[in-house]
Amino acid sequence: MGRSRRTIPEELLLLALDPTTGTTAQPQSLDLGLAGAQLVELALAGRIAPDGDRIAVVAPRPTGDPTLDCALELLRRRGAPVRAVNWIGGPRLGLRQTYLSHLERCGMVHAVAGQMCGVLPTTRYQATDTAISREIKARLDNAIRTGVPPDPRTAALAALAHAVGLGKHLYPGNEGRSSRSRLRDLIRHDPMGGLVAHAVMDVQNGVAAQPRRSPAPVGRQAAPGARPAPEPARAMPMQPRHGSMARAVAH
Repeated sequence: MGRSRRTIPEELLLLALDPTTGTTAQPQSLDLGLAGAQLVELALAGRIAPDGDRIAVVAPRPTGDPTLDCALELLRRRGAPVRAVNWIGGPRLGLRQTYLSHLERCGMVHAVAGQMCGVLPTTRYQATDTAISREIKARLDNAIRTGVPPDPRTAALAALAHAVGLGKHLYPGNEGRSSRSRLRDLIRHDPMGGLVAHAVMDVQNGVAAQPRRSPAPVGRQAAPGARPAPEPARAMPMQPRHGSMARAVAH
């Protein structure tokens, strides 16, 4: 995958980065969103595809993006399609820091060292070119304002922004209510983005343990003594640490 365009995880993180404070909005749910954004990016690259509520690897060849390729390899090692909700809800140690460090290497942000309470070292990240973040948000604004179906990348980004709760950050207050509603509605324009966004919200709502089930046909009842099918194992491989974790990131 060439570097001619920014990836969806990069754009989601830039949207969440506050240009004034250098901190990220919705830090806890953002970690889930970044994991989901990797799935969407891999799907757009033709490496994975949805299989019901699961994700299947269809082309395991590398993309050229080290962070995406790490996720792709972990999916490949599973050997069978994995539920999106279980993948997103698995351990993602250091994923946000990995992308912040990546954006710093690319020159899109720069790190500003500081201290919390005068003791604990912290690092904030300031955008080096706020025009990039404005361009990303302008795509969402355009889709919201015009009602024209956005391209798949913008639709997926909108779905993830809604799923992690960035609506109030991007369109605050009562005056932003209608824009937040339209942002939510954009989820329908990209099936993969919608699948991943719903998985992110399911993890936040604590329903990752139970797969979505279709209602039983009317008149059909479970046989007496019938036992439910065993739930797939939820253990997820630990994602390797990337970058130094010595610096605490202010949230």
